[in-house]
Amino acid sequence: MPDCAIIEAPSSLGLATEGVEQLPARLLEFGLAERIGARHAGRLQVPSKQPGPDPGTGVLNAPAIASWSPRLADAVAAVLDAGEFPLVLGGDCTILLGPMLALRRRGRYGLLFIDGNADFFQPEAEPKGEGASMDLAWATGHGPALLTNIEGRAPLVRAEDTVAFGYRDHEDQEEAGSQMPPPELKTIDLPAIRAMGIAAGARAAVAHLSRPALDGFFIHLDADVLDDAIMPAVDFRVPGGLGWDELETVLRAALESGKAVGLEIAIYNPTLDEDRSAGRRLADLLVAVLAN
Repeated sequence: MPDCAIIEAPSSLGLATEGVEQLPARLLEFGLAERIGARHAGRLQVPSKQPGPDPGTGVLNAPAIASWSPRLADAVAAVLDAGEFPLVLGGDCTILLGPMLALRRRGRYGLLFIDGNADFFQPEAEPKGEGASMDLAWATGHGPALLTNIEGRAPLVRAEDTVAFGYRDHEDQEEAGSQMPPPELKTIDLPAIRAMGIAAGARAAVAHLSRPALDGFFIHLDADVLDDAIMPAVDFRVPGGLGWDELETVLRAALESGKAVGLEIAIYNPTLDEDRSAGRRLADLLVAVLAN
């Protein structure tokens, strides 16, 4: 794997709450950069939040997300141009648009979306208008054009080139009336993982994203895919989830494929991690899979 370069993307534009923007600082406090031998490639300035949903889309901070994502894409592109592996430290899940835009400019890439939530809400069904519940829908071209058709490049990733892995928010989706991912988008949710086993699930996901038609794939990792008992420092908590060893199995399978071109970390909220143990364990996991 190429050397890592860390990009700080401390955005909470996709949430009504604060806290996740402290994710990069906390993981770097645990020596993440030094322990994996990563170059620090910069920290992006994030636009200010607006008080209510954007009237044109019904989404919080929609214009800011749309204008900021190309700047993050440029930062990711610079790392890729240097022959390095971008490690993007968010932030909420709307940071996904930046890396996927960077890759969409370059060719046809897939997405391994490791998340406790499917993130496929449409604005009219999302109770707070939070983009962090809609990011996978936007990336695959489902939602307001302002956020799906950035630079006229919709979709940023094709649904058939995407795997949604580990989500368990089925009840929330049903209660709120969320749209479902299209059938061509491969889903390996938590019940499927429990039925087939974590190693088999990881192999199936990586095989789908290692097809010759793809130039590679990007990894999105939301900390809330982890079991709520071991990762309580997230804003939207759902019982259950993956264990640390299970998540390591998935990440190792993805990285050892030789097809992964970058990784982003989202949603871990240091303000909800009073003893810092969840963040420390998350940093240890990243070191275990990324250290050369």
